[in-house]
Amino acid sequence: MPVLSVCDISVVYNGRPILDKVSFTVNEGDKIAFIGNNGAGKSTLFKAIKGVVRPDDGTIIAHGNSIVGFLSQNMDEQDLSSDTLKPVELIDAELKLRELEEVLKTDSSRDKLDEYSRQQAHFEALGGYDYEYRIKEAMAGLGLGDISDRTNLMTLSGGEKMRVCLARLIVQRPDILMLDEPTNHLDADAIEWLEGFLKSYKGSVFVITHDRHFIDTFANRVIELDGGHITEYKGNYKDYRVQKAEFLKTQLAYVENLEKELEHQLDVKQTMLSHRNISGYHQREKMVDKLSIVLEKERAKLPSGQNKMSFSVVPAERSGAEDKILIQVKNVAKSFTPGENVFENISFELKADEKIFLAGPNGCGKSTLLSMLRGKSSGSEGSVFISASATVGFMEQFVPFEDETISCYDELVKRSDLTITEARSMLARFGFRGEDVFKTINVLSGGERSRLYLCCILEENPDILFLDEPTNHLDIESREILEDALSSYNGAIICVSHDRFFIDKCAHKVLGFIGGTATLYDSYDYYRKAVSKSQVKPEPKVQEVKVETPKSAPEKEKTNRVNPALERKLEAQRRNRISELEKLIEKMEAEQKALEDKFASGEAGFEDYDLYGRNADVIEKMYNEYESLC
Repeated sequence: MPVLSVCDISVVYNGRPILDKVSFTVNEGDKIAFIGNNGAGKSTLFKAIKGVVRPDDGTIIAHGNSIVGFLSQNMDEQDLSSDTLKPVELIDAELKLRELEEVLKTDSSRDKLDEYSRQQAHFEALGGYDYEYRIKEAMAGLGLGDISDRTNLMTLSGGEKMRVCLARLIVQRPDILMLDEPTNHLDADAIEWLEGFLKSYKGSVFVITHDRHFIDTFANRVIELDGGHITEYKGNYKDYRVQKAEFLKTQLAYVENLEKELEHQLDVKQTMLSHRNISGYHQREKMVDKLSIVLEKERAKLPSGQNKMSFSVVPAERSGAEDKILIQVKNVAKSFTPGENVFENISFELKADEKIFLAGPNGCGKSTLLSMLRGKSSGSEGSVFISASATVGFMEQFVPFEDETISCYDELVKRSDLTITEARSMLARFGFRGEDVFKTINVLSGGERSRLYLCCILEENPDILFLDEPTNHLDIESREILEDALSSYNGAIICVSHDRFFIDKCAHKVLGFIGGTATLYDSYDYYRKAVSKSQVKPEPKVQEVKVETPKSAPEKEKTNRVNPALERKLEAQRRNRISELEKLIEKMEAEQKALEDKFASGEAGFEDYDLYGRNADVIEKMYNEYESLC
């Protein structure tokens, strides 16, 4: 049974069709993953359904007054002005119910009783009676169990605000949940909770996401948007890959046959003209016109990036034994305040050909450990040994370039000894073909910047490559280029990531954080099993009653010595500092976003990039302090 129909929707920006006669239906119980490259128009379609963007053509129908709930990536579009987790509609319904209860104390007429019954039914329909339970369950599942009703939501960090909005939305139980990148800012525990919730959700789910493991877990349909057109696939991401490969194989063969037929008809048309067969010439001309229209239509069904990129990266030769130890970590601990370690007792080795991925919940210290391994900060205990001869490279979420005005080609040539042909071939492996190689860096998207930076840094061929959440904000195409490049790379890699698909494809071992320390696991799956095992509470044991010799008064006093006033004071100071850091981080992240927009528009100067780098260092320090306090 359909709950939402999108019929021939078209949206045009600056003469370019973002959506070109897009049509599909969301049926009751559908779990749809909406995929496509960044900038393809996915969020535009969501906004058109929401009514924020008015389509140039087409209609959108919500069947049977279906209620549609939206979660946007942009927190400016969310209402967080209230200090309660309850939606305004539920607050109003509860207030009206309480008012009627007061009225019934003095007036229990039939009309008032009927009005109270209707209002009670309305309150129940909104989920009012079990709302408190469901919101607490959702908040706990998303890692926000310490945030309660009446918390000042405006003081939360950007990631916390997004999770609050998600929790408020899912407990309202709309007929269709429309979520734009809901796994951003979620750690593994929260993502797994969300996967379980969406799988069991009785309504329909329509999600924009680049998280392939997430798609595999919840989706029964995949809709891909490319070049303004959509293609639908049944099943999850694995099913999509199989079906798309088969579709491309068949469609390419069909297009090639049409091209050959068109070429043949053009030759025949020319022959007719040379033999002065005007009647035959005009007939062939009509046939050529029809074939050209069909060919153009069938070519449009192919992805716009088809045959655009090669995933093979030729491994560079590297001298030295594969089992050579490049990094040795012994009993490392880190604390920002005396007696309170962020983590402790971490030991492992990184060999010359190993790829180790750091995984764990938000705030466990992954980025802090990565910073220590890079020599950017020191530990509180233990030691880190790095091979003196090892060369290193580092790639963060927003990659900097010294000169944003030069082209992709010039940047690669400047940082390598490649010839023209070799440079263009290397850029092609990372998705830069044709005129794309001459794009200036300041007009590149986030994914293109990451691809170019990776292309350059891999050509420099460091012995150790440090990566900090390299897949964040990358579309699936860019993630696959990154994965294939790293899988073929024969140097050592240490990477922080939440992307489970990425970890499974590239990691040799996973350094997983559990209970204030980290241990090496052979796979991410083994790590998650260890997490689940650690979360199981042991059954209480029956204890034997023992008669103990009474302690002397001085010994009791020593054992129970506590200063409650001091503890309260320290706790208040800790909470105040956490609140202060959240505000400062949010303010600086907003400034960074404004600078990134300036970079994308090409209006940035050297001082802007310098400021961005200095801000990034300050934010990293504040996050380190924040992690230690939480």
